[in-house]
Amino acid sequence: MDHILTQQDTPYSYRRFGKRALDVSVSTILLFLLIPIIVCLSVILVIFTGNPVFYKQNRAGLHNRPFIIWKFRTMRSEDVESSSHQYEWKDEVPLDFSFTTPPTLTITELGKIYRKYSIDEIPQLWNVLKGEMSFVGPRPEMIEITNHYSPDQKKRLLVKPGITGYAQIHGRSAITHGEKVNYDLYYVKHCSLLLDLKIVTRTIFIVITGKGAW
Repeated sequence: MDHILTQQDTPYSYRRFGKRALDVSVSTILLFLLIPIIVCLSVILVIFTGNPVFYKQNRAGLHNRPFIIWKFRTMRSEDVESSSHQYEWKDEVPLDFSFTTPPTLTITELGKIYRKYSIDEIPQLWNVLKGEMSFVGPRPEMIEITNHYSPDQKKRLLVKPGITGYAQIHGRSAITHGEKVNYDLYYVKHCSLLLDLKIVTRTIFIVITGKGAW
C-alpha cells in the first residue's frame, strides 16, 4: 500500500480516550454480569475434558509488544504444551496463507462448540480490562507469525488487537492472510465509534450463526 498509516489517520480523541473508556466500562460490567456463566462454562469444561480450564498463549499486541491472551481451552489438555508453531518464511507472511489447526492438535467436541460460537473468547474480557486488547481491533496474531511481517503487514499493529474486528465480520477464519491484512489496515485508517458499533453489531449476528468459524 502506498499510504503510510499513522495514528494521526484516525480521530485522535476517540482512539486516545473514548475507545479506552468504553473498553474499561463495558468489560467491567460484562465480567461482573457473566461471572455465573463463566463459572458454569468452566465447570462444564472440567467435567467433560478435565483441566486446565484456560488456555494461555503469547500474542502480539500494540506495536508488536507481546502479551498473554486468555481463552477457554478447546483442545485436548495433552496438546496444550505443543500448540505453538514455527514458520520459516523468508520475506513476509504469504498473502495466500490461511491458518488452520495443525493436524497434531485435536479439538475436543466441546471445544468445537466453544469455538463455533466464540465462547472460548469470553476470558479475553480480562485482556480488555487490563488494556492489552480492545473490544474492536485486528485479532491478536501469534508472535511466530508477526515476526515475519513485512513493513505493510506491521501496520495492522498500530492499534490494539480486538476480540472482534473488521476482518472478522468479513469471514473470520475463512479468509486468507492477505485479505485479513487489507481489512485490518482499513480499520487502522478509519477507526471510529461508528465503525466500532457497526463491527460489534455484525459480530453478534455472525457469532449467533457460527458462520466462518473453525
